[in-house]
Amino acid sequence: MPSTHPDPGIQAFAQRLRNEFAVEASGHDWWHVWRVWRLARRIAEVEGGDLYVVELAALGHDVEDHKLGRPPGTLATWLEEAGVDGASAARVVEIAQRVSFKGAGVADEMPTLEGQIVQDADRLDALGAIGIARTFAYGGAKGRLLYDPSESPQLHGSFEEYKNAGSSSLMHFYEKLFLLKDRLHTPAARAIARERHAFMEQFVERFLAEWSGGD
Repeated sequence: MPSTHPDPGIQAFAQRLRNEFAVEASGHDWWHVWRVWRLARRIAEVEGGDLYVVELAALGHDVEDHKLGRPPGTLATWLEEAGVDGASAARVVEIAQRVSFKGAGVADEMPTLEGQIVQDADRLDALGAIGIARTFAYGGAKGRLLYDPSESPQLHGSFEEYKNAGSSSLMHFYEKLFLLKDRLHTPAARAIARERHAFMEQFVERFLAEWSGGD
């Protein structure tokens, strides 16, 4: 938790994130940030990398996410106010700008190990039971249908297509979540993902069986 972290910059930044994200109801709340932070530390313990940058980037990865509406420069400002040095802050901002999924047909460009760790941690929190819960929380926050049987998955070829799509919550499994397991960078993350991915497959199978009354 923020109050017990030994590094004052990370402690201050974590507390800022907790305050700012406390009432976010789209599945991108403080506890999502906290889980990504913990997962990133867990992966870094195995894979290495600069733990200071990993922790800060895990904490700040959603500050300027397009879904949340904060302006460019917000993350850099919050890092400066937390006392983070300029060089580390620049690395964190670069990771955060690259971390989000941008469409099935858009290649992941994450050149640093630290960025790969944070991106993997963020994607792990989109899988499994938590991932299912977050998918429907986000869909509800955006007024999306649970499922529309007339839809078919769209594997978006650009970030603009993906960002502007309004498909149902269940389509999100086919358009993003089922793709993540094979787009993880680190062996440690891939090991965690296997069971979470299988759980989502079972959930969707059960959902469709109940939807049609065939269960």
